[in-house]
Amino acid sequence: MIEKVNPSHPDKVADRIAGAIVDLAYAAEENPKIAVEVLLGHGVCHVIIETTAALDKEDIAETVCRIAGKVLLDLRIVPQDRHLAENQSGGIRCGDNGIFKGVPLTVEQKLLSDTARAIYREYPTDGKYILDTKHHRLIICQSNADADELKRKISVPSADVNPLGYWTGGSDVDTGATNRKLVSDMADSVTGGGLHGKDLSKPDASVNIHAFLKAQ
Repeated sequence: MIEKVNPSHPDKVADRIAGAIVDLAYAAEENPKIAVEVLLGHGVCHVIIETTAALDKEDIAETVCRIAGKVLLDLRIVPQDRHLAENQSGGIRCGDNGIFKGVPLTVEQKLLSDTARAIYREYPTDGKYILDTKHHRLIICQSNADADELKRKISVPSADVNPLGYWTGGSDVDTGATNRKLVSDMADSVTGGGLHGKDLSKPDASVNIHAFLKAQ
């Protein structure tokens, strides 16, 4: 079973907001320490940021509006814990670092990714796509789409489109939260830490581990 979600899925909107805020931190400071958690839904976007960087609240509000549209922003920015900051200042540490193992995509995974992109070009709204390899079944859950029209446009006549019926999608229907769709992004790869909304010391731990072993 392989799942993909598109950029307008609420969970991915939350990830995109978190990633954009991390970009703001890197623009403000070299090698910042930052962790961003986002919960989005029903007109409200909650954002909690732990960071060493000085971030402008207006820049964050503009970023959230650009990605999520008009929502009420509930924002909390706090400095990174002093002890954690000191522990990370001297070099490589075992702590809040992700462990990442990359695995090449299979033919089926590439096919699903290509299909998801093709659908999103035609329907740039909330969508989720599932390939059941065991039963050779492609399930397309695409908001704001007529099933027969979608099959014709994307040339997937055998797909099971919107098995639960027509739906409008988005954060007014479903909530979104950072890192809930890591599996959707990573296929057979493995992570032991968050990738969305973290500074580079977290997802790049594979590089850190190699550097650590090389130094021994």
